[in-house]
Amino acid sequence: MTSERAMQSSSPRAMHDIGGLDLGPIDRTEHPRTLYELRVDAMLMLLTGPACGAFKTDALRRAIEEFSQEDYDHLPYYDRWLQAITNLLVEQQVLTREEIEARVAAITKELADAA
Repeated sequence: MTSERAMQSSSPRAMHDIGGLDLGPIDRTEHPRTLYELRVDAMLMLLTGPACGAFKTDALRRAIEEFSQEDYDHLPYYDRWLQAITNLLVEQQVLTREEIEARVAAITKELADAA
C-alpha cells in the first residue's frame, strides 16, 4: 500500500503513524551523533529525570504528535525534540517563550562576539 492510498482510506492516519506503509528503504547504518544531538538528548534526560521532573517522556511524544504536518515532515529528528521541549516548558509554565527566545538571542550574540 502506498502512502497516498493509505491517506485515502476510510480510517485517517495521524501523520506520525506510518506503520505498514511502503516508504522506501531505510538507512540502517549507524552514525556518530553530533554535539547538537547529544546536547538535546542530555537536555531531555535532565528535564525528565527525577531531580527536575519538568514533564514526562510521554509528554514529548504527545507534543511531537501535535506538530503540523509541514513541521513534522520537514523538521529533522532532534529539531522535533527541541521544539517539543520548548513547547512543553512553556505549557508547564517552567519558562515563557519570551524567556527562551531572550536566552537563545543572548547565546547567539555571545557566540558571534567570540568568533
